Amino acid sequence: MKKPRFAALALVPFALIGCSTEGELTTQGIVTTRTACPSVAIPSALGDITLFDPATSRDASAIDVVAHITNVRSTCDDSGEYILTNVTFEVHGQRRNPQGAREVVLPYFATVVQGGSNVVSKRLGRVALRFADGQYRASTSGGGSGQVLRSAATLPEDIRRQITRERKAGDADAALDPLADPTVRAAVTRASFELLVGFQLTQEQLAYNATR
Repeated sequence: MKKPRFAALALVPFALIGCSTEGELTTQGIVTTRTACPSVAIPSALGDITLFDPATSRDASAIDVVAHITNVRSTCDDSGEYILTNVTFEVHGQRRNPQGAREVVLPYFATVVQGGSNVVSKRLGRVALRFADGQYRASTSGGGSGQVLRSAATLPEDIRRQITRERKAGDADAALDPLADPTVRAAVTRASFELLVGFQLTQEQLAYNATR
């Protein structure tokens, strides 16, 4: 497919990379650090790509090039009205036939997702793996960025007070998780963002990854 269905990716586990800190939320004695910076992740089904020759075959003997995204790193500037996150990553590839110099161009995306399913923005890019004559492996690097309106990533003060309110033993709601409240849970979801990076796969490539 030409564009990944990010609504479906809410059900796909993400490999979280990292983020900065903003404050601490305490629920049931557990201190959780929350940040306005989006978490950076690779959707598990979109971090690998396999090219076949012939392209219509899915036999192991027809695998031409395989590549994967790794070493994802991010920086976040949350000092302004918009939170800007930059991400860099490496792409490592391997080919079946080492004869001759060859360049393989692979498409990738960097997208900001709100609440696990709502695509806020999406940018496409390309990376080129350049295999030297006689080499099986090649590596390259890529990058992307995304921005989030700071006010959208900030919990409303009443919701924050409800989550962080001190609860004493013996209180009627001492053992209740504030996130069990649908209003609180919805507010936290709306204020949660991810910056996702991965290969821009075709429908056939995505189906192949799902069966690996």
